Amino acid sequence: MSKRISELFGIKYPIVAGGMVWCSGWRLASAVSEAGGLGLLGAGSMTPEVLREHIAKTRAATDKPFGVNVPLMKPDAADLMAVIAEEHVPVVFTSAGSPRKWTDWLHERGIKVAHVVASSVFAQKCEQAGVDAVVAEGFEAGGHNGREETTTLCLIPAVRRATSLPLIAAGGIATGDAILAVEVLGAEGTQIGTRFALTQESSASEAFKLRCLDLAEGDTRLLLRKLSPTRLVKGGFYDAVEQAENAGATPEQLLEIIGTGKSRLGIFEGDLEHGELEIGQVASLLRGKGIQTVAEVMAEIVEEYLQARSRFK
Repeated sequence: MSKRISELFGIKYPIVAGGMVWCSGWRLASAVSEAGGLGLLGAGSMTPEVLREHIAKTRAATDKPFGVNVPLMKPDAADLMAVIAEEHVPVVFTSAGSPRKWTDWLHERGIKVAHVVASSVFAQKCEQAGVDAVVAEGFEAGGHNGREETTTLCLIPAVRRATSLPLIAAGGIATGDAILAVEVLGAEGTQIGTRFALTQESSASEAFKLRCLDLAEGDTRLLLRKLSPTRLVKGGFYDAVEQAENAGATPEQLLEIIGTGKSRLGIFEGDLEHGELEIGQVASLLRGKGIQTVAEVMAEIVEEYLQARSRFK
């Protein structure tokens, strides 16, 4: 595997666990870091006080590097950043906004910065902002996606041509074979969400994990384009959104359907009928695997990668 991302973050494997709301708590982050990757805490579903608690628990569980993902559109993003600085977290992944506002501030405090993009144009803006690495996420990914709807296999080479930054591929990656594929296209590391969201250490509910591990091809779809394109699992909430969109619902009407707390209800509390279920397309490849530990997943991915490389020597 490429060394530039590993050396940047001080990790064994250039594999990052996505900082996912309601999934990426201290158990998942510390387990991924212990297994040789970079675990991220998903601050998108945390208050500053809860984030501080998860940072402390992560440190108690591992002495390996870890980071925090902060969606910049979150109203309390500044308060989250203050906690991150006070706790001397070594890495921050930013998303859903411009990295320019925070990159210099974080660098002044000795914190490395990676930013998530969905286009080569925004990757160039990241380089201008001075980030340390860029995450190029294709629209196969679960949850919120870029409006460009560019697939990972198209996005990675486009971003590679547009910037010299260390490049992390994301979206639709769950196997060692896929890691090798995006490396060939120019990626130097991978961010994996879905595979880690469905592990034992993920804070998502067991009902959500089992539902996602039983998905077939086509059981997720990108909806909510009038607001923020979001990949959802088919079900009650999905049906309500789809029917409203087909009837020409306005953004305001869609916001009423979404309400508040629907992702917590579905992912964290396990209400599969009324809650918002977000997962990536690649979940269908995991059908029948069962709920694995992070250590099992990492070992499997690394072995698959090595076997895939040996086939092309």
